[in-house]
Amino acid sequence: MNVHLGETLDKFVAELIASGLYQSQSEVIREGLRLLKEREDLRKLKLEQLRRDIHKGIEQLENGEFSTYTSSQDLAEEIKTTGRKKLASSRNNSQK
Repeated sequence: MNVHLGETLDKFVAELIASGLYQSQSEVIREGLRLLKEREDLRKLKLEQLRRDIHKGIEQLENGEFSTYTSSQDLAEEIKTTGRKKLASSRNNSQK
C-alpha cells in the first residue's frame, strides 16, 4: 500500500523516527492507526450508551416515571439539592 501523507505529515513522521521513538515509517503509521481505532471504538461505545439512555428515558416517559416543573429554576434547585446530598454522602463515606 502506498500512501501520500503530504509534506507536513512526512516531516512529522521523519521527526518521530529521528527521535528514536520509532524505527520506521510503518511503525509510526501503525501507531497512528491504532490510536485512531481506539478513538473510533470509544466514539461507538459512547454512541451506544447514548442510545441506551435515550431508550431508557422514552420507556420512563411511557411508564409515567417523570416529574414536571413549573420553571427551569425549580428544576435547577432540585438538581443542586440532589447534588449537594450526594456530595455530603460521599464525604461522609470517605471519612469512615
